[in-house]
Amino acid sequence: MSSVSGEKAALVKRGVKKDTIVRSEKVKSKRIYKRKMALLLPAHNEELILEATIRSAVAAGQRKNDIYVVNDNSIDNTRIIATRILGKANVLNVKRSGKALAVRKAIKKFQIESKYEWIHIADADSIFSQNYFKIYKSKLDPKKYAVAIGFVQSLRGNWISSYRALSYTYGQQVDRRIQAKLKMITVFPGPVTCLRTDIISKLKFDGPSLTEDFDITLQVHRKKLGDIIYIPRAINYTQDPQTLSDFCKQNMRWMRGYFQGVKNYRIGLGRQRIDVSIGFQMLQTLLFLMQIFILVPLILISTHGNWLVIASMILIDFILNGLITLLAAAVAKRWSIIGVIPYFYFLRLIEISTHVIAFVEVFVLKRFQEQVVGWSTAGRRYKLSNDAMLDVAK
Repeated sequence: MSSVSGEKAALVKRGVKKDTIVRSEKVKSKRIYKRKMALLLPAHNEELILEATIRSAVAAGQRKNDIYVVNDNSIDNTRIIATRILGKANVLNVKRSGKALAVRKAIKKFQIESKYEWIHIADADSIFSQNYFKIYKSKLDPKKYAVAIGFVQSLRGNWISSYRALSYTYGQQVDRRIQAKLKMITVFPGPVTCLRTDIISKLKFDGPSLTEDFDITLQVHRKKLGDIIYIPRAINYTQDPQTLSDFCKQNMRWMRGYFQGVKNYRIGLGRQRIDVSIGFQMLQTLLFLMQIFILVPLILISTHGNWLVIASMILIDFILNGLITLLAAAVAKRWSIIGVIPYFYFLRLIEISTHVIAFVEVFVLKRFQEQVVGWSTAGRRYKLSNDAMLDVAK
């Protein structure tokens, strides 16, 4: 008598029904073991940076066989580079779909949901820090979290990159830590977001949004799909616009997509924590505008045109921002951030202006209501030097 038959006989002798044994065997035979994490890189015209991204992912602890690229109708050598490094089986070419829909097509094609517990979606200009995936995977617990996000940092570049490094450092070291503690994270950044695969079927990837990461964020909150963990030690470096014109274009797209999400998901009218979190962000902008257009004129009137009072207020604000900049430079270990101080208010004013313009366009003029297909990386990509790669790996 075989060992299996012997086990069955022993179970029957103990009073276990035969049909129960059969059902248990069937369930056991169908059990599928999933791999931990797939890395998916949606790419459109990324020939300048894609190879560096893939190689940095491998160096940071991700197996090459678990890296996939979806090529969204690139007209450069993106497909050739991806195929040469990963092989045809891990590269999908699609017609112009836009980032979110291209991601959905790749998830289906590569059977991500059935093969993996988690999918990490990153931009094709991502340079992963040392041990990024080891750190990331050690924090993933499917029983506790539905989404995980890391830390986005700017690659060393020009004056705009230094400004972004300041914004990223303060925004994530302070604001995002608070949001994570209060379970009200407002955006899943494109380069550092990881989703538990069993929630993918509940998400819509073809909505009318210019910022697919913000749209997915609001869906997770509105549908109550689970908790989010923030992993600040998992740092991903990204490329920023190299010209003021591209900086303005990128900010305008972000703000239009932001207000699309606010409108489509009726942010502020719900009773979730995300409504409070985003409402607080909007209140901060409103208070800033009130200071400029209401408070300053009132002070001038009450002091009979005494500009020294306004000058003192500006000086105090400048000193406070200077201290924050110094602190950010120390925390990021990037002293070029200090150079942002002279032009901080200039770029900040541009961001506030795009915020106001986008609000008027979406809410008042009712523009950008339709589905948007495609995204552009023109003007924001450049080939990395070996020194830059070594600097990230430190």
